[in-house]
Amino acid sequence: MIEDLNPPLFERLSQIDGSKDFFEFLEKPLRKSVRINTLKANLEFVLKRLSGVLEEKVRWCEEGYYINVEELSKIPEHQLGVIFSQSSASMIPPVLMEIEPKMLVLDLCASPGAKTTQIAQYMKNEGCIVANDVKLERINMLISNIQKCGVLIAKVTMLDGRKFAKFKNKFDRVLVDAPCSNLGMIRKNFSYAKGWNLKMSLDLSRLQKELLRAGYECLKPGGVLVYSTCTLEPLENEEVVDHILRNSEANLERIDLPIKAIGGFTKFNGREYLREVKKCLRIHPQMNDTEAFFVAKITK
Repeated sequence: MIEDLNPPLFERLSQIDGSKDFFEFLEKPLRKSVRINTLKANLEFVLKRLSGVLEEKVRWCEEGYYINVEELSKIPEHQLGVIFSQSSASMIPPVLMEIEPKMLVLDLCASPGAKTTQIAQYMKNEGCIVANDVKLERINMLISNIQKCGVLIAKVTMLDGRKFAKFKNKFDRVLVDAPCSNLGMIRKNFSYAKGWNLKMSLDLSRLQKELLRAGYECLKPGGVLVYSTCTLEPLENEEVVDHILRNSEANLERIDLPIKAIGGFTKFNGREYLREVKKCLRIHPQMNDTEAFFVAKITK
């Protein structure tokens, strides 16, 4: 299907992972998943109450579950923010951030707020999260989800994320869940396949490098920064991480999670990246029946 819809993308994806399973899963509908919001209800209570709805546990997230209903909006617990719709791989970044209560945390590209609210529940609503995004319509969605989930510690800002570079060494933890080409989310919305072209990824790569650098600049020494995207494109993943490693004193940490993944590419389409980049996680859809995802854990 991708081959017919967007031949250049098909060729690019074939270079990334040309396996039969890869394309089969990429074109297969994405499993629905939710995160139980422990700011509003006890985990065990929700599990008992929704025992016929929640199915398989998400292995890498204590609060994550796959769900077997078509219309999640009809479930009262969803309407009340007790459970929050969130794709399973996107639960990874807050898990890696080593969050503790009373921290000062920056979510640089926060909307629609899934990871912001997940961070808040790990902080137990103690401390402060600066939840930033750049567009008003995205800010409105972010505020709505923050309120729905009972988050009391978020300060919402509307800035170009690159401007945070001036707040040097301020934040205990930083999340840069960067805007990307969304190729990992083709399973959810096939328009991402139709709209992709190489120039898009090149332009995004430049922006992502600047956002990651800004996130790193405002991270305290000893702090943790997580960089993530929901795309398969190396220009937006390994290329960006390689750039921060070459142009700062950033350290890349190895990631240990109960998930099937491969390391970041050290070579792709004539480009070579530092061997350290293998410490990143590259998750393709067939590995865990999830969206595709990329994540790097950086310390300062």
